[in-house]
Amino acid sequence: MATITDVARVAGVSISTVSAALSGKRHVALDTRQRIEAVARSLGYHPNAGARMLAGTRAQMIALSAPLHADTSTPAHMRFVLGVTTAARTAGYDTLLLVQDEAAEGLERVSASALADGLVVMDVDAADRRADLVRRQGRRAVFIGMPDDTDGLTCVDLDFAQAAELCLDRLVAAGHRCIGLVGQPQVTYERGVNYARRFRDAFVAHAAALGVLCEVVTPEPGRAGAEAALRRLQLLLPDLTAVVLNASERTTRAFVRACGAAGVRVPEDLSIVSAGASFDTSEDEVPLDTVPLPADTLGARAVALLVAQIEGEAGPGVELLAPQYVARGSVAARTPAAGAAQD
Repeated sequence: MATITDVARVAGVSISTVSAALSGKRHVALDTRQRIEAVARSLGYHPNAGARMLAGTRAQMIALSAPLHADTSTPAHMRFVLGVTTAARTAGYDTLLLVQDEAAEGLERVSASALADGLVVMDVDAADRRADLVRRQGRRAVFIGMPDDTDGLTCVDLDFAQAAELCLDRLVAAGHRCIGLVGQPQVTYERGVNYARRFRDAFVAHAAALGVLCEVVTPEPGRAGAEAALRRLQLLLPDLTAVVLNASERTTRAFVRACGAAGVRVPEDLSIVSAGASFDTSEDEVPLDTVPLPADTLGARAVALLVAQIEGEAGPGVELLAPQYVARGSVAARTPAAGAAQD
């Protein structure tokens, strides 16, 4: 059965434009409306009756639950907020931003007041209380991230486990056998932030499967934490030749500076990959190989899935974006003679 998403794809327009053209909620250019109507007829698409009846009573508002915590990386956080709000505006929705630390309570208030037509949920924990609230109340919602239990939820995220494996595979292919991981602050793992745990756990498991020596450090943000992380990895892994940074923009750049201050050349002495990065290092003094975290893409996809739910055309499911590796010259090939650990 054809859905509103199918009509939008074939007609080459957004879901919100299809909805507006078929419901008459707002003006759509005549040629665009006629094209959409023709595609809908050819696909046999019929808007959900309940959704049509509710269309006139919608708030045209999306609530974005984006709680700020002490360990939140504000630049990365705001890239996702901007991605969601921009996509929502394009789809004809305003955004109600909820940033309080007690995220579940904020959603409870929004649900009780019917201020929003649906929810986008960020900063997802392994045992996120907001997931229980969405299931219990039957709310339309999309999670950017994944709790451990995704039953009945709609989630979209980067495949962080595959991203960790991709980083290791590239480094091992370049001859590296002794690899460190600079992760998030320890409090982030203790808080149950699931993307960080998924990356760390997959990194450790895949390193073991590949027979690679690895250690994980969890520094505090800033220069002192980055310098301590470098010293700690050098102590734990005397034959260290590569580091994967699944860390904030601040920690990533501080770590590269710490290498320079310590006389460690990138990539001659130490290869570095930045994984799950929502920021760009291409113009930095030391551009880094990167597995990007595309905030705009994930935000737009979350909004598209939510609008489809609002239109009555989508059910629950998990979408994981395949990671991409962008090489910028921060990884050098190693040979066994260079001192790498051997099996």
